[in-house]
Amino acid sequence: MLSTDSIAFLKRLLDSAGPSGFESPAARVWREEAAKVAEVTSDVAGNSVAMVKKGAPVTVMLAGHVDEIGVIVTWIDDEGFVWIGPIGGWDPQVLVGQRIRFSGKDGEVFGVVGRKPIHLIKREDREKAVKFEDLWVDIGATSRAEAEARLGVGDAGVIDSRVLELPNNRLASRAIDDRIGAFVVLEALRRYAGQPGVAAVAAVATTQEEIGFHGGGALIAASRLGPTMAVAVDVTHATDHPTADKKDTGDHRLDGGPVLTRGSVVSPVAFRLLQGAATRLGIPFTVQAAGRETSTDADFIHLAREGIPTALVSIPNRYMHSPSEMVSLEDLDRAANLLAETCRAVAPETDFTDR
Repeated sequence: MLSTDSIAFLKRLLDSAGPSGFESPAARVWREEAAKVAEVTSDVAGNSVAMVKKGAPVTVMLAGHVDEIGVIVTWIDDEGFVWIGPIGGWDPQVLVGQRIRFSGKDGEVFGVVGRKPIHLIKREDREKAVKFEDLWVDIGATSRAEAEARLGVGDAGVIDSRVLELPNNRLASRAIDDRIGAFVVLEALRRYAGQPGVAAVAAVATTQEEIGFHGGGALIAASRLGPTMAVAVDVTHATDHPTADKKDTGDHRLDGGPVLTRGSVVSPVAFRLLQGAATRLGIPFTVQAAGRETSTDADFIHLAREGIPTALVSIPNRYMHSPSEMVSLEDLDRAANLLAETCRAVAPETDFTDR
């Protein structure tokens, strides 16, 4: 099970702000914890790397992205109201009435998302979906000058919701996607370091995945490290809640264990290594199909250098891209054990061309 110290670190990590391109606060928390386990470095893309057994004949890269969706200041009007745009993929409906925490010029700036009250919305418009341009943030300023003394165009923010612990080892946070992945790869590294195999293992908190149509930090990290094999760790849609359609993505439940992806960008050898490790440890898992892209860091890691055999492990996540994403701590624990055991199975003689 996860230790008390690991859970405390997880909460600090989840509550840190770090939208894509502005990951520094969350990355610093990750690096401080990683330094207790391994040698830690970073790069110009903001990636953080913790490695054990550096110089071993084979290297495994475990990647979880540390960024989250957020908002960015696009304009401040004469009355001091702040207008925002999205960082990453948003459903603007979830922003209505939320509180926003910006990283301002001299520290954090808080505001509330405003929208025309329902009483003033014309009847024919009440059932229409709200758009970003319909929303503004009120930081309590009474003029542009006052607002600009605290915030500027290009400052980023996140929804100001903090970690919520629920019964049955459930945890809710706005930053589960994918601060959870960054947590799991470091927890796996910790466990691997306690009982290492022959491989060097690099846990990487990657950046810019939520806007990473160009590959983001993961492509840069994979190109720099040149691992023998890589595993991306992300979240996938849990389908154990009302209205979920299992025909779309499969039957993935909280407490059901990690989800292993099979598909076009996933190395069959890497998949079999994960599957074998799960069987040896008695870890339950489900399988998800991805006929084309996976919409994760795996899509770009496998293309780095001459090609890197890559797998994808996902954590079932309810209510993705909302202020209250939810996962099971039991699934995090199992995923960390699975990754550590898989890394122990990678050796110089492992043939990744055996497709």
